[in-house]
Amino acid sequence: MTPAENEAVVADILGQYEDRRASLIPILQDIQAHFYYLPEEMLRKVSKKLRISLPEVYQVATFYRCFSLKPRGKHLVQVCQGTACHVRGSERILERVQTETNAGPSGTSPDMQFTVESVRCLGCCGLAPVMRVDKDTYAHLELGKIKNVVKKYRPKADAAAPQNAQNQGAPGTPKSAKHPEAALAGAAHD
Repeated sequence: MTPAENEAVVADILGQYEDRRASLIPILQDIQAHFYYLPEEMLRKVSKKLRISLPEVYQVATFYRCFSLKPRGKHLVQVCQGTACHVRGSERILERVQTETNAGPSGTSPDMQFTVESVRCLGCCGLAPVMRVDKDTYAHLELGKIKNVVKKYRPKADAAAPQNAQNQGAPGTPKSAKHPEAALAGAAHD
């Protein structure tokens, strides 16, 4: 997007909210949803609109883990490194995810499609090893399943094969619908 288009998007977001301090978090959420991070210039605009000092805006933006001040990929991949996942090979899962997404040690892929993070616990210990992509939780992961999971989140032109509907419920498929504890864990740690 061009700078002018970015300005229009932020003006539209800011126009949806009253000039009240209580609007800060929803505005930041909308900006994060659009840009996948909180650009400094946008935070300055929020500060001016809400008449809140820029350091106060930064305090909120850095307090909540859901916000990022660094550019992130379109899809956030979180690989659990908790004890249950660790003993079931989550370090190798993390390495494979970094390789398949091209995120490498930097954490974000050059095409800005993926940001990969190691997290302490996703709260799905009985389903270990586990990873979450956006709001989908994948349980009982195996190294051989990672490529297909990542493929589901690539732009359609990049995905080599369509999803196989017969694999529903197999290891490496989303568990949000079948395992309530996985969906609850995602909500508790977002």
